[in-house]
Amino acid sequence: MNQPYRNTHVELPPVEYSPTGMGQYDLYPAFPVDEPLLVGYASLAQRLAGEKRIIIEGYNGVLWEDFRQQLDTELHKAGVNAAWCNAADALLSGPEIEQKIAPYLGGDDPLFGKRYPGILEDYFDKTRLKSLKPDNDAEVSIIYGCGASLAGWDGLLVYVDIPKNEIQYRARAGSITCLGASAPEHHKAMYKRFYFVEWIVFNRCKERLASRIDVLVDGQRPEAPVSAEGSVVREALDCMARNYFRVRPWFEPGAWGGQWIKKTVPQLAQDAPNYAWSFELIVPENGIMLSDGQALLELSFDFLMYREGKQVTGEAYARFGHEFPIRFDFLDTVAGGHLSVQCHPKPACIKDEYGETFAQDESYYMLHADPGASVYLGFQDDIDPEKLRWALTESAENGTELAIEEFVQRHPAKRHDYFLIPYGVVHSSGVDGVVLEISSTPYIFTYKMYDWLRPDLDGKPRPLNIERAMHNLDFSCKGPKVQREYICSPYTIQTGDDWTLEHLETHRKHFYDIHRYTFSSRISRKTEGSCQIMNLVEGSCVMMETKNGMRQRFNFAETFVVPAAAGEYTLLNEGSTPAKVIVCFIKDDYSEFSG
Repeated sequence: MNQPYRNTHVELPPVEYSPTGMGQYDLYPAFPVDEPLLVGYASLAQRLAGEKRIIIEGYNGVLWEDFRQQLDTELHKAGVNAAWCNAADALLSGPEIEQKIAPYLGGDDPLFGKRYPGILEDYFDKTRLKSLKPDNDAEVSIIYGCGASLAGWDGLLVYVDIPKNEIQYRARAGSITCLGASAPEHHKAMYKRFYFVEWIVFNRCKERLASRIDVLVDGQRPEAPVSAEGSVVREALDCMARNYFRVRPWFEPGAWGGQWIKKTVPQLAQDAPNYAWSFELIVPENGIMLSDGQALLELSFDFLMYREGKQVTGEAYARFGHEFPIRFDFLDTVAGGHLSVQCHPKPACIKDEYGETFAQDESYYMLHADPGASVYLGFQDDIDPEKLRWALTESAENGTELAIEEFVQRHPAKRHDYFLIPYGVVHSSGVDGVVLEISSTPYIFTYKMYDWLRPDLDGKPRPLNIERAMHNLDFSCKGPKVQREYICSPYTIQTGDDWTLEHLETHRKHFYDIHRYTFSSRISRKTEGSCQIMNLVEGSCVMMETKNGMRQRFNFAETFVVPAAAGEYTLLNEGSTPAKVIVCFIKDDYSEFSG
């Protein structure tokens, strides 16, 4: 659980796994492949034996020296003597790298920087890269490490991928550094550098290489890597883009976290203090898993979008490109605490200050609500911005409690209620609820204004951004207007013998919309040129059948996606009570959002 190289309560995915039973949330959803996956270094060495030159590229966070030593040992056992060349020998010095990327790291800001416009080559000395030559006298020459593909070798291309949650666990343990750094920093500083710089340059490199990778390696289990032929992976992605996918969720404790996720997903480690989040579909950090019926291999979601982005998002691809635009996650406050009172930046701010291409906006669907659950949303009718600024500042500086309801409305929340939170709108989830957050994909740009005077899990205060919030708050979201425009009133748009289709109309600023089906037996739906992002919000399980002939079961609270290219699909209710399924899709008109 807590190996020296990772710091988390969350277990590594098993190498071999059988799916859970009907109605039980599946931690490791996997898409089937027909060809057997390779498990362990011995199998990988057998695959590489006979090659003259090998390039082993990969994501930062791989334990490269451990990987090299174990693979070299198995190559020796297979009778192969390899000459190894380390791409890190061509890196610029730490200070040279830091000078290049410093303008994008936000200085002393603990949270925010700006997206780096460069590429992985920026980290390397081009002359030293060219000097990294194969040993022509060796039986096999191998260049390995981040940037190995930049040296210009012609040979078998191996790519070692690693999930971003594992990168964060390793950063917390201090077992990895940022690329070119001489020592680990605090994990929060490393995350900022990952998000705004490193993950960007590594993704650009990955995109360039994706179509010609010969062997893909899942490097998250240092003792047992799982590998697949690149052609097998690409075939699976092509099939996935025309049928369905579910990403691997991951879970994190937090200062306000609750106990519902723990109880609902008992397979999770129960020694964690809580689980505040379930990252159901935050695809910049989620992976997708493949299975040959026994072994599991995970690869980053980016691979799917690089290869089949237009098939996945359909007409929206022209607007969003390789960025998957929708995010689903759970916020659990049952027996926990309130979320911080917060807002998110307006489109001009998030674009100009942080380099994002579209805004972070949100909506809260109540998946579960104990008595007394609530959502804070919108201002009181008599809101005075300067009085609010003074009260927030005084609370932050002097550690005094703030009577937040003098400024912000608090609304009772019951199961299946839906609250609309465009950028700039003040909001928070109250205690004793589970929110299914349906949002645009940007996910870290939260301006906290009031955090109930509590420390984070490390005992330190969570950073507030009062002034940034004041510049982005929408003070027109106040009074009776909140109930009219920001709390959804569902209405029925179609009915059948045993089913109902409702429209949960989103705000005009949201670029996505929501339908909800309630059905006893089955419903069918066309994608109409948009991907369909779904969650089973009531009922035990449903069986999905695609027009292309694939079938897959999804259980209560699981998030799953039917790509636009699937065309049509059917959901069969396998439970004994009516099922409710939320369907999120992209609106045709982006004018409000993009403005």
